[in-house]
Amino acid sequence: MSDQLIPTEPQALAQAVTEAMWSRDRAGQALGLKIEEVRPGFARVSMQVRGDMVNGHHICHGGLIFSLADTAFAYACNSYNKNTVASACHIDFLAPGKENDTLTAEAVEMSASGRTGVYDVTVRDSSDKTIALFRGKSYRISGEVIAGLQAEKA
Repeated sequence: MSDQLIPTEPQALAQAVTEAMWSRDRAGQALGLKIEEVRPGFARVSMQVRGDMVNGHHICHGGLIFSLADTAFAYACNSYNKNTVASACHIDFLAPGKENDTLTAEAVEMSASGRTGVYDVTVRDSSDKTIALFRGKSYRISGEVIAGLQAEKA
């Protein structure tokens, strides 16, 4: 994708950024995550809880629920094609995720100003019960997501 082909329409740009990020997101791919929807400042990502994702209490490992929420956060805050990373994150676990259930994380931009943003992520199970609340604070660094992919391919 050359610079001339980078979309300018916000939704098309968010989709192009998602495709660029997903092509390099080996952690998300290994976890079997699915990008359900991305819009400017918004992302919905799902994950089926596999047998190798449960802990000694036979519930989904909290770190994997965090990874799901963090991934939704990442896709939401990078949707503008500006390289953005987490500066802080917090999660509250409200209920367990269970083996074979599909968990869905929905990230919503609450604030974006200058280089920083705040995103709230709600993680729900397949019965729509909220199992975790995550808040991520973002910081924009130099560069663009799509340009970074182009540089790798050059």
